[in-house]
Amino acid sequence: GIGTLLFILITKGKAPAYLGSSFAFIAPATIVINNWGYQYALGGFVVVGACGCVLAFIIYKCGTDWINVVLPPAAMGPVVALIGLELAGSAASTGCIVGDSVTTFLVTLAVAVFGSVLFRGFFSTIPILIAIICGYIAGICTGVIETQTIVDALHTSFISIPNFQTPKFDINAILIILPVLLVIANEHIGHQL
Repeated sequence: GIGTLLFILITKGKAPAYLGSSFAFIAPATIVINNWGYQYALGGFVVVGACGCVLAFIIYKCGTDWINVVLPPAAMGPVVALIGLELAGSAASTGCIVGDSVTTFLVTLAVAVFGSVLFRGFFSTIPILIAIICGYIAGICTGVIETQTIVDALHTSFISIPNFQTPKFDINAILIILPVLLVIANEHIGHQL
């Protein structure tokens, strides 16, 4: 959240986006973690981040016209959609979509989908945030979300230091994670468009 606010401040709101990790990292990171360990996944993330900076510099210096050749608009939409569809099963099983949680899920989905099309002005830039808020309200109304859990969370620190680990580098681990750069470049360009 703090990173997102800084990003919006630094870019003077010209690129309304939130900063977060991409779900595209899940599959390759899981493979690396299972075979080499978490620190090697961190090493892969560092390399992808550095390559992302190089890509951003190239875009800054050369403009964006070449992107339409390498990543044509007809390919961007399907890639972003495929990431979501690939994760739908995982989201459904993780979210335990049964019983009253189906109502919460459907309310959240409906607000996100219809909001993306129907919202205007400032609200058209934040349909997912509005959907999450509506989902929470639906979850509280259906009893899926226990309000005591929220009250307990308010008594904890909003900011904490993560469990830092030193990244380790292995060429095999890096090569498994590195193709994510193309996916996230495609994803970010698709979101901005």
